[in-house]
Amino acid sequence: MKVALIHDHLAQDGGAEKVLKVLADLFPAAPIYTLLYEQKQVNKYFKDRQIQTSIIQKLPGGVKHYQWYLFFMPIAVEFFDLRGFDVVISSASAFAKGVITSPDTLHICYCHTPTRYLWSDTHQYLNELKYNKWLKKIISLVLNRIRLWDRAAADRVDLFIANSATVQKRIAKYYRRESSIIYPPVETEKFSVIDLSAQKPEDKYFLIGCRLAPYKRVDIVVEAFKQLGPDYRLKIFGDGVDLARLKKIAAGATNIEFLGRVSEEEKPQLFAKAQAFINPQEEDFGITVIESMAAGRPVIAYEKGGAAETVTEGQTGLFFKEQTPEALAAAIKKFSSYHFDSALIRASAEKYSVANFKEQILNFIKNHKK
Repeated sequence: MKVALIHDHLAQDGGAEKVLKVLADLFPAAPIYTLLYEQKQVNKYFKDRQIQTSIIQKLPGGVKHYQWYLFFMPIAVEFFDLRGFDVVISSASAFAKGVITSPDTLHICYCHTPTRYLWSDTHQYLNELKYNKWLKKIISLVLNRIRLWDRAAADRVDLFIANSATVQKRIAKYYRRESSIIYPPVETEKFSVIDLSAQKPEDKYFLIGCRLAPYKRVDIVVEAFKQLGPDYRLKIFGDGVDLARLKKIAAGATNIEFLGRVSEEEKPQLFAKAQAFINPQEEDFGITVIESMAAGRPVIAYEKGGAAETVTEGQTGLFFKEQTPEALAAAIKKFSSYHFDSALIRASAEKYSVANFKEQILNFIKNHKK
């Protein structure tokens, strides 16, 4: 069985890239097609793999400023020649699903989400752009044209896999397609439970980590901890376009610490020693939530998106229902009155293991490949 993998773009080290890594491990002979490849960002995962990039890779600024070529990405994806493959698996939150395959090829799309800036988050995306209103109107026209293509591209997929029930609903709404749910793989084996009973008060902290972008809503976490004061410490790991704004919000708060990027080797200890991990955003799934649970630590999460599926109130974490600093601060104060069983939390994360993901993907292909 000849398999090809196609991914939107290899330009960052995020959750979608971790899924692609596991798919690449599962099919070691499969070439990886992608619009562009930023080696410095993701080379550690794919340096020994056959990577096929689109023409955008060779255009001026095509790697560093690939957003410039948004309008050309649908065409670039359609140029990939995937004749001769029995199965094509697209790892997509944007363009990869639009690849053209042969009549006898089974095209499975592992959908991280229907493209956010085309569908669910269009207005928010435009409002957050730092351009004048006339340029935003031009961009909205471009998005309109791409939205039409995106809807047509969804019809090229033979079978959709959604990464959560949240995404399954979006696929049904925007693409009018059915899908099966296979949750993303989490490297749970890298995390372990630590006994925190002897932890000193000054060593206790809450944790949040992600790509620092406005939609991640780290700002409400920073504001909440400013309200809570020095008795509640917060550590933030990650980098991104929102870092400067977040540091400005946190100015003067001695209980808030920015760690910058942390390595995959540092993360398990960081999670294991935290009081709880905070998830203030609506994620499609939320891998960091499961990583925290794999370390036996509870999650304080906004009750929307993937976290609402993976966190159990009172057992593996707590929810807050409004994305406000006040609602989050109240949940953090309530947290101290709960006792959480680290072993139970750890056990609940195991169903999202890499081994379980691989088994489900192979069974899915076996059941649908004729």
